[in-house]
Amino acid sequence: MTRLAGLAGNRGRNLLNVADRAPGGTELAVVLTNDADAPVLEAAAERGIPTEVVPLEDGMSRRDHEEAVNAALEDYDYDLVCLDGYMRILSDTFLEAQPTTLNVHPSLLPAFPGMDAWGDALDAGVAVTGCTVHVVTDATNEDGEVIESEVDMGPIITQEPVPVYEDDTREMLKDRVLYESEFRAYPRVVKWFAEGAVDVNLDDREVTVDVDAADEDGGLPARRLSSSDRLDTLRYGENPHQNAAVYADYTCEEASVVHAEQLNEGAKALSYNNYNDADGALNLITEFDEPAAAVIKHTNPAGCATADTVAEAYDRALSTDPMSAFGGIVALNRECDADTAAAITDSFKEVVVAPGYADDALEILCEKKNLRVLDVDDLDGTSERFTEKPLVGGRLVQERDDQRLSTTDLEVVTDREPTDEQLETMVFAWQTLKHVKSNGILFAKGTETVGVGMGQVSRVDAVRLAAMKAEEHAEGKSAKGAVMASDAFFPFPDGLEEAAKAGIEAVIQPGGSVNDEDVIEAANELGMSMVFTGQRSFRHD
Repeated sequence: MTRLAGLAGNRGRNLLNVADRAPGGTELAVVLTNDADAPVLEAAAERGIPTEVVPLEDGMSRRDHEEAVNAALEDYDYDLVCLDGYMRILSDTFLEAQPTTLNVHPSLLPAFPGMDAWGDALDAGVAVTGCTVHVVTDATNEDGEVIESEVDMGPIITQEPVPVYEDDTREMLKDRVLYESEFRAYPRVVKWFAEGAVDVNLDDREVTVDVDAADEDGGLPARRLSSSDRLDTLRYGENPHQNAAVYADYTCEEASVVHAEQLNEGAKALSYNNYNDADGALNLITEFDEPAAAVIKHTNPAGCATADTVAEAYDRALSTDPMSAFGGIVALNRECDADTAAAITDSFKEVVVAPGYADDALEILCEKKNLRVLDVDDLDGTSERFTEKPLVGGRLVQERDDQRLSTTDLEVVTDREPTDEQLETMVFAWQTLKHVKSNGILFAKGTETVGVGMGQVSRVDAVRLAAMKAEEHAEGKSAKGAVMASDAFFPFPDGLEEAAKAGIEAVIQPGGSVNDEDVIEAANELGMSMVFTGQRSFRHD
C-alpha cells in the first residue's frame, strides 16, 4: 500500500479528496500544517488521520523550519509527499530528505504561475485554464532565498483543463478549477504512483508515465479529453420535467444530425428525442450501399429495406409496421425524390433525414408544418471512432460496431444448406439487427424486414414479438419462409421452436452457447438451415 504525507496550509481539500477516494488503495499517513488553526486539522482528525503542526516561529529561517518539519515526520511511514495550499517554498533541506514531493497549481503551467492564477486567467481573457500536477523542485538559492523563476517549474506529470466562461468571477473560476480540475488530476497522479507507473528523473527534469502513453496500436486511449459547444437549448429532455441542450463537436467530419441543415423554416426545432431517434436512423441507413430506407421509433427500427429505388425501399420499410411508424423518424441514404416525399407525408412523421432533396420533394415535405426536414449532405465515410455512454461517476467508451459480414463469413452448421437468396437475406438482416435493442430478433425476406422483436429480457419473448409483428402489423408480409436473425446465441432450442411455429425456415445467429449442439439438432429436426456468425451484435442503448 502506498502511504502519503500531506502538507497543507488551510483547508486541504485536495488532500481530503485523495483520502476519501483512496486512489490506487493509497492512504494518508499524516497531515502536517504550519498553522494551528488550519481547518484541515479537524477534518483529518475526523477521518482518523494523524496530524502534526510545525508553526513558523519568529526568527526561524526557511531551512530551520524545514528541519523541524522533517523531524515531525520522522515517526511516520510514507512513500510520497503531497502538497495542498502549503504556502511555503521548499528548499533542498526538505526535498533531499523526503521522497518525491508533488504539488498542484491552479493553472495550465507555464501559464499563470503566480499566487493569483485564477485572477490572472480572467485578466488575460483566456478561454481555457485548469490545473497542473508537478514534481516539486528546489526553487531557492544557497541562502534559502526564493528564485521566483524556479517556483512551480518542476517536471509536469499531468494537466486537466476547464473552460473559462464570459461571466466568471474569480471565485467562480477558483471553485471550478478545484472541483472539475484538481479533484480529477491529483488523484490520478497519486494512483499512477501507487501503481508504480511513474518514473521521475530529476537530473533530466523529466517524468515518464507508462499508463498514460498514447496507444499506437489503435486501442483505447489512457485518457479522453473532449470539448463541445452548446448548440442549442432544447425545449426539454426525454420528459418535460427535464432540462436539456444539444452540444456540437465541430471536428466531426461525417454526416451528423447535429450538424444537419433543417430545410423547412418555421417548423419546430428538434427535440431531445428527435435528435436521439434521428441519429439512430442515420446510423442504420449508412450500413447499406444500395438505396435504403428506415423508419425508426424510440431508436428501434420499425422497418428497414433496400431496393432498386429509395421510394421502393421506403414502401417496403413502412409496410413492416405502419402502425408503429406513426410519429416516427424516416431516414434515406439517397436524395429524396417526389414519390418518396409523397409517401412519407401520407402519414404523420416527426423527422426525415436524407443526403439531399429534389426541389419538388422539398415542396411536398414542407407542406407538413411540423415535419422537420434534415439535410445531412454527404454520407461517405466515418470519422468518429468511439461511442460513449455517460454513467453516474464516469463513462463507458467503446469502439463503434462497424462489423460487416459477407456470405463467405457465415458458417453453415445444419444439414440443410441455405439458398443463395437466404444467404443474401441473412447479411441484410444482420446489418439491420445491429441497430435493434437487445435482446433483438429480426425476421426478413429478401432485403426487407418482416417483423422486429426488440428490447426483451427473454430471447424467446423477442421471437414471439417479432412473429406477432409480422402476422398482425405487417402489410402484405408474412413470417412464413422468412429468415430469422438473433443478436446473440440461442441458449436453448425453444427460440427456434417458436420461430418454426411462425414459419421461419433459416436462421443466422452468433453461436457459442454450451448448448449449440442441442440447438443445431433442433434446427435439423425442424428442417431449418442455420449459420453461425462467430460474433454477436448486442445493442443495449
